[in-house]
This record gives sequence, C-alpha cells and structure tokens, in this order.
Amino acid sequence: MTDEEITAAALSDPDALPMTEEQLARAKRVNIVKGIRQRVGMTQAEFAAAFQLPLATVRDWEQERSRPDAPARALLNAIARDPEVMRRLINGHAA
Repeated sequence: MTDEEITAAALSDPDALPMTEEQLARAKRVNIVKGIRQRVGMTQAEFAAAFQLPLATVRDWEQERSRPDAPARALLNAIARDPEVMRRLINGHAA
C-alpha cells in the first residue's frame, strides 16, 4: 500500500482513526526499558541484578539520559520475549 492508501484506509475506519497532533502531544509515552521492567514485575535494582546490568545504567536508560546500544537492545528484546529463560541463561542455570 502507498502512504496515501494507508491514510485513506485508516481514516475510513471510525474505530481506528489516527491521532491528531494535539492528541499525540498529550499522549503519555512509556520508556521501552521501563515497560519491559514493569512487565516482568521488578524494581530497577531487581532488574539490574537479575540480568547483570549496572543499576546506574538501567536508571540512565529509564530516565533517558542515555540509550541502550545495539547489543543492549538485543538483550532487552530477548528479556521482553522470555524473561525467565534469559535470567537462567545469564546467571548460568541451564534448563
């Protein structure tokens, strides 16, 4: 689909209208790292310890003072997909 077709399709569905600029400006954006951490139900300290990350780094990512680099993003994606498996792998506990 072209951009124009996508826009036309979105505008034709009253239940899925695109947000206006004003709505986008008011929308609360959740930090991806914080979202993953909250989904696994951990504090920053617990998350850092479980996945062997420096606590200061987790805090910096969540407060957007820095951004995860490519390897860190790959780790975060793996944690988001299966946190228990990743915790076992990182901490040396197979199966």
